Amino acid sequence: MDAPRGKTLFYKRSTFVTHLPVDAVYSPSHSWLLRGESGRCRIGLTKFATRMLGEMVDHKFELSAGAAVDVGQIIGWVEGFKAISDVYSVASGQFLRSNPKLVEDISLVSSHPYGDGWLYEVQGEADSRCLDVDAYSGVLDATIDKILEEQKLEENK
Repeated sequence: MDAPRGKTLFYKRSTFVTHLPVDAVYSPSHSWLLRGESGRCRIGLTKFATRMLGEMVDHKFELSAGAAVDVGQIIGWVEGFKAISDVYSVASGQFLRSNPKLVEDISLVSSHPYGDGWLYEVQGEADSRCLDVDAYSGVLDATIDKILEEQKLEENK
């Protein structure tokens, strides 16, 4: 399974800019999922998520290949310079593997979030709450607007 290819949606809000692959779906919690052949799903963090975490430092997945996984289940963690975050599955089915390239170069999660920086693969179904690229851009708008509003309130204190 390759990285998302082809058409992207250019997204810009405030100082945040990205190109969102149109062929992926997105969770409201800022993961992307690309459906492949025979129910295989490749999953990673969006550029927005990696920006919030900061430069990637480490990661670990708690599951071994073949383990059952459910939507919302904590399956591992990622650590960025700014924060540590649990990784919740955005698909249900069978955990296939984590990305072996990240063992050698965790920075791929930030530098190539929609390509070589994917996190894990599941054989199964995407979370029913996943959104197409247009709906996800609306989630980004609301999230970034909230951050900007909070920053403005802090500045006015």
